[in-house]
Amino acid sequence: MSDLSFFVPALIAVAAFCIRLPGLLRNPRDPLLRAVAMLLLTAAGVFLFGMIPMIAWVNDLVGVPNSAAPFVYSILTAFSGCCIVLLINWRGGSATRIRQATRWCLAVYGLVIVGLFTFFALGDAPVERLRDLDTYYATTPYIREMIVLYLVAHAASSLVMTSLCRRWSREVTGELRAGLNLMVCGYLLTVAYDVCKFAAVGARWAGHDWDGLSTDVARPLASLASPFVAIGFGLPLVVQRLREPWADWRRYTRLGPLWRLLSNLSPEHPRVRISWLASPGVRVMRRESDIHDGFLTLNPYFERSVHDAAAADALARGATPEDAEAAADAAMVVAAKEALLADPERRVIASSRALQDRLGGFRDLVGISRVLGRRSPAGAAMRLTARG
Repeated sequence: MSDLSFFVPALIAVAAFCIRLPGLLRNPRDPLLRAVAMLLLTAAGVFLFGMIPMIAWVNDLVGVPNSAAPFVYSILTAFSGCCIVLLINWRGGSATRIRQATRWCLAVYGLVIVGLFTFFALGDAPVERLRDLDTYYATTPYIREMIVLYLVAHAASSLVMTSLCRRWSREVTGELRAGLNLMVCGYLLTVAYDVCKFAAVGARWAGHDWDGLSTDVARPLASLASPFVAIGFGLPLVVQRLREPWADWRRYTRLGPLWRLLSNLSPEHPRVRISWLASPGVRVMRRESDIHDGFLTLNPYFERSVHDAAAADALARGATPEDAEAAADAAMVVAAKEALLADPERRVIASSRALQDRLGGFRDLVGISRVLGRRSPAGAAMRLTARG
């Protein structure tokens, strides 16, 4: 299989790490950020150093045949441990429980890594094998134990992650459940990778040649699993990051009819334009500020009788109390603007001594804007009520 299938995931993992790095530098003690950073680094290492040219390069650099094997296996083991650590931190719970579980996981996988290098140092693997080391040395003392140790550690991590993700997915909804289900698919493919490796090694022990399972089937399964796991981890984080701006954009859009109704009420105070690069949150605050300024301008023209009549009419039409209140507020705002336009000399404002009490203000700006934006008989009736 082409090493491009390993290089692309490695490049994506490095890019993702670079994106997360500023947040980690700002909050270096955040356990979740640390877990994400370590996962991305080890994932990049697995795919980068799993490429055949990189394996050969490490062997040449160290000067010992097959010395890349314990190095690559160690990175893969570290990645397996980081997956479990990230899920522990991601799921949450008491800080004490998270720390204890994290320490146990790191200790176990740290011992596995020590064991990998120990077995390699004790064994003898003089013939360089770039693609089929697992099966070629499956019966060699100590090298055999190194291979089995890394496969057991990797398979245990895959099974644990599959079980935890599946169990947790039943307790949550939305993008988190979708991400966990994608991770389940990815780890099931990883389990299939381990099964192929075990089958090929076991066949060697039995005197058979099933090396194709290890070299031609297992590697593609690893490449296929990586997008599922990566997207599964990333989907909830991306959606959470985008949810707030999306909510701000929706509120900004929904406030449009009310904002347009109240804009330019005071030509002598033109609106200050904001940058087109401004965030959705800034735009929402500015639009709400303009709306409240409009309410202050219209306040002397508000008529409680218009509000009560529109509320009674909406309730009679079957509206809920919340919708009736929004329709009544909208009717009063429309009537107040018409009254202001009919008073070009602003005599009402000049004679006003105090602001009218609006029962704590307009509570549902989006509801009022939604009523104003309707092109329905109900909306027309609201405007007729306002004029009446």
